[in-house]
Amino acid sequence: MLSMLSNAQDLTRRLVTTAAEVFCLVGTAVGTGLLGTSVDQTGGGALSDQATLVAPYGPAFSIWSVVYLGLLAFTVYQWSDRGLPRLRRLGYLPALSMVLNAVWILVAQTGLVWLTAVVILALLAVLAVIGLRLGDAREEGAVGALVVDGTFGLYLGWVAVATCANLAAALVDLGLEPGPGAADVLGVVVVLVAGAVAVALAWRLGGRVAVALAMAWGLAWVAVGRFAGEPASTPVAVAAVVAAVAALVAVPLFRRRHSPAA
Repeated sequence: MLSMLSNAQDLTRRLVTTAAEVFCLVGTAVGTGLLGTSVDQTGGGALSDQATLVAPYGPAFSIWSVVYLGLLAFTVYQWSDRGLPRLRRLGYLPALSMVLNAVWILVAQTGLVWLTAVVILALLAVLAVIGLRLGDAREEGAVGALVVDGTFGLYLGWVAVATCANLAAALVDLGLEPGPGAADVLGVVVVLVAGAVAVALAWRLGGRVAVALAMAWGLAWVAVGRFAGEPASTPVAVAAVVAAVAALVAVPLFRRRHSPAA
């Protein structure tokens, strides 16, 4: 009886996750402009790579392609019995992250930048819980480490950086834009806080490589945008480089015995 109940619960979770992945793919099509308006053009450009001093430069967003590919692989993987105890531990959280991802894109289409900030904070919270649950359970082989830990590690790390940019964009969109000097100071503070978050995640999650790589990637592109793009800011660029290095250095300091893909 218990076995039948567990099988039924597994089937429900798999179906819900698959449906969430389809919804996420539709949202992606909308956000890339295939079915809607490209995200960087919504809200009067409030979410573009030139919106604020802490926005990652354009090429940074190519990491989404890797994350989406990973989510698709995860959706297929979770139909197998590999790593079943860990997947049961995650429950519906991966599906919820996919739904929130698509909801963020759909909200961005409305131009309500402040609401996108609310949604991405919820997404970050869900991904943080996923990271904690994965960190507290042993990996089930290299494939599971790559598809599960690798995917959600990149997802968490990138969204952590994107959240900082999104919050800054929301504040500017609400009319809270500081003067040039104050903007530089606040930009430096924000990217250094992002670096501190990267170190904190490395400490709490045992130096997960994927999380650190994604955060370093995002912060490095913030630096590129401030050095070579607009708006320019040497202080923010230097701070972003420091934060990116901190994210990477924290990995060996707090590394636990995880698979390289984690």
